[in-house]
Amino acid sequence: MEQLTTHQRMQLIFDHKEPDRIPIWDTPWNGTISRWKREGMPDKFDGETYVDYLGLDKIARFQPDNSPRFEAKVVERTDTYRIYTTQWGATQKELIGEDTTPEFLHFTVTDRESWEEAKKRMVPTKDRINWNYLKENYQKWLDEGYWKVANLWFGFDVTHSWMCGTETILIAMLEDPEWCMDMFNTMLDLHIALYEMVLNEGYRFDCVWWWDDMGYKHNQFFSKTVYREVLKPVHQRAIDWAHSKGMKAQLHSCGDIMPFVPELTEIGLDALNPLEVKAGMDPVKLKETYGDRLVLHGGVNALLWNQMEDLKAELKRLIPILKQQAAIFSQPIIRFRIQ
Repeated sequence: MEQLTTHQRMQLIFDHKEPDRIPIWDTPWNGTISRWKREGMPDKFDGETYVDYLGLDKIARFQPDNSPRFEAKVVERTDTYRIYTTQWGATQKELIGEDTTPEFLHFTVTDRESWEEAKKRMVPTKDRINWNYLKENYQKWLDEGYWKVANLWFGFDVTHSWMCGTETILIAMLEDPEWCMDMFNTMLDLHIALYEMVLNEGYRFDCVWWWDDMGYKHNQFFSKTVYREVLKPVHQRAIDWAHSKGMKAQLHSCGDIMPFVPELTEIGLDALNPLEVKAGMDPVKLKETYGDRLVLHGGVNALLWNQMEDLKAELKRLIPILKQQAAIFSQPIIRFRIQ
């Protein structure tokens, strides 16, 4: 088979057909790119990106601003860290020059009353969309066969981790689920309204992607009952909207969410990432059970990444199983290309 563009390759994957090769789709942190350069990747190579240099698949992402637009500013800065506020009303502390998850110091939205104030700010206006970015890049995406992804930002993950705090939301999902559902739906409604503006201008995307981490090591943040009653209806709306626009729907959910996968396939999810093995996900079982319906993206044990021979052996075991009818791999194959 001749070499395909990323768009052609991904289309075959989502049709559960085998393409010319497994797609390699990943978004490395800045520290990862710095390490690659230390390991031999040229610092500059005639305008190419690391994607071109390593022969990775070309993924275009786009995301309008659906935040409450609180003031974002730096509160404190030293040689080692900075403290800043975000458009979601959080005050965060992060190390400078390091790839780390920020420490959350304060949240503006902590109850229904403060949420109502934030909600008033969340109205669909055209200035929430980076039109210049679309105009400058969209034709290139078409000409070079990119897979075009419309990012959504809604649900449990963004609400607990970026706007309200984990404890607040976990308690609220049990004691005040209507408040949680209002936040989840408002975020989704705003993004859909903004994307409708984008689509009306003639721009098209192949897939929606959203982040909603619902698990941790060998467990989930909430029960299947809570998922079904509070979050699943919002996931269903996102998937239905994507399908109505001719787009596939892909979810990123870290942790062990094995009990939720039947729920997700039931509402029509097309692809799941990252299949976090070290947390308890079983990619082979997922393939055996859902491989005809669900594209699997990831599925390699991250604990093996510094054990090269063990990692190679694991890939040799997994790839023949997972590549049947469609699978996408991430970091391990990228790293092999460098070494």
